[in-house]
Amino acid sequence: MKVDYPSLAKSIAALTDGETDAVALMATVACEVHHADDRFDWTGFYRVVAPELLKIGPYQGGHGCLVIPFSRGVCGAAARSGEVQLVADVDAFPGHIACASSTRSELVLPVFDGAGRLIGVFDIDSNLPDAFDNSDAEALTAILEQVFLNTK
Repeated sequence: MKVDYPSLAKSIAALTDGETDAVALMATVACEVHHADDRFDWTGFYRVVAPELLKIGPYQGGHGCLVIPFSRGVCGAAARSGEVQLVADVDAFPGHIACASSTRSELVLPVFDGAGRLIGVFDIDSNLPDAFDNSDAEALTAILEQVFLNTK
């Protein structure tokens, strides 16, 4: 089952309408996105908690890494650059952090608040190689912008 992004965006918008707490929003987005597509093996957020440091936030799936410095891994690269990281083969990504040995491909999107500050990254792992494409990145970026625009 491949995700129907327009329906997912509407559902998330309805569930998050009026909410401004970033953690509550992250929990809702992680749950809804995770259950929307069979490719999504681990879906969650890493929050910016200190300069150059991410800590695990709300997620769905097996355990995740607890702490990720901006200098390491795919999540760190997204946080450091402020750009989407679309990785077809995690084993080919220099410095990849294997939080789960089953992960084969990864999509990580930076998350910004209404003031344009990086508040975290949204990480989706798949146990399938080359599971994500630009259409996933674009649709999820639009959902994240819609949801986190009103957070402070």
